[in-house]
Amino acid sequence: MPVIEEYERSDGTVVRRHVRLPAGARRQTAIAGLIVAGVFLFGSGNTTTGAGTQPGQHRLPQPHSTVVYPIQWPGWGKPVVRPTTTTFSYPIVFPTTGSGR
Repeated sequence: MPVIEEYERSDGTVVRRHVRLPAGARRQTAIAGLIVAGVFLFGSGNTTTGAGTQPGQHRLPQPHSTVVYPIQWPGWGKPVVRPTTTTFSYPIVFPTTGSGR
């Protein structure tokens, strides 16, 4: 959205700083607002799964947790001997072209 700074017209009228919407923006905003309102009104209905539940029919299975906490991985109780690293430092010789760079 372009911001129009304050300016003075040729007849001496001072126009304050304001925002000018692009052409068609009001119509598009109104259409988008109607779509959002329609989804909100018609989309929040009370719906059930399937064709309806009759007395005596089974309901859909509900999720339940199958995890046993605390989680233990295979070999959890055996300590692992980690290898130790030894750091070596070798001098690096770069070839020179004679320019010193």
